[in-house]
Amino acid sequence: MKIFSGVRPTGQFHLGNYLGALKNWINLQENHTGIFSIVDLHAITTPYDPQKLQEKIFSIAATYLSAGLDPDKATIFVQSKVKEHAELAWLLGTIAPVGELKRMTQYKTKSKKLKAGQINAGLLNYPLLMSADILLYQAEGVPIGEDQEQHLELARTLARKFNNEFGETFIIPEKIVPKVGARIKSLQDPEQKMSKSGSDNGNIYLNDDPAIIRKKVKKAVTDSENKIKYDPDNKAGLSNLITIYSIFTGKEIKEIEKEFSDSGYGEFKEVVAETIVDGLSSFQEEYKKLQNNPEKVEKILEEGRRKAQKIASKNILKIKKKMGLIT
Repeated sequence: MKIFSGVRPTGQFHLGNYLGALKNWINLQENHTGIFSIVDLHAITTPYDPQKLQEKIFSIAATYLSAGLDPDKATIFVQSKVKEHAELAWLLGTIAPVGELKRMTQYKTKSKKLKAGQINAGLLNYPLLMSADILLYQAEGVPIGEDQEQHLELARTLARKFNNEFGETFIIPEKIVPKVGARIKSLQDPEQKMSKSGSDNGNIYLNDDPAIIRKKVKKAVTDSENKIKYDPDNKAGLSNLITIYSIFTGKEIKEIEKEFSDSGYGEFKEVVAETIVDGLSSFQEEYKKLQNNPEKVEKILEEGRRKAQKIASKNILKIKKKMGLIT
């Protein structure tokens, strides 16, 4: 199966990104054809600092590699380096109803947070570019979180519409959702997912110092029952910590409940904190090495660009020919 996914270079990678997305990608690359992009064109649809964009792009690339994405097994590249992404987004825009774009939950949410003059056409057309990212490579599977399902459904709709109007062209992509950890919650507001725009104390960043990680887990919101039981509806904070511990250790939820049946929240938090610290130690070590060797990261991104470009240029010609454009 061919897999496509990507992350916007808009902030630090946190535990939710790692457990909900990256860890899943690393598993998928073993038996599938993985294409993983740093989607920088998406990052410029909301206010950003141009002086820091390249730094953030490098950081995401180094994070991919440090976490375990293997350039020998997967294609890793920067989205804007392959012009066909923007080209296909325009072509898809000619068959996409504006009403569909305005109904997108993410567009509505982000628009409310911006001033009138900051709401640009790029934000509205964001789902078109996301659809282009996926369809350009004929991806069969897309690892996504719950908040991206609406965007994937639009990509599926546009693929079907294009096939109906211009002839069979696109594969209809399917979603891939990890069984556990698809939505890691904030440590301070466990009703909300861990987010780049959320509270720093609610997020554990992959490069956080061990002392910071321990402090954040210790202060994680739980409840007054002091009983280790997985119950997302009534014990959201504790259930979030159990999920994190489960993913890092590979232990089943029932096994964890039994293991800590005689423990209180304080003891459990200490174990979770140390598990996270140990689980991120090799990542942090590798990340530091890549920071000192930017040429290695740049070389991998360039090799990835060439591989992606080869697929993209071939497919865009077929798409344009189907639409009656001169190629």
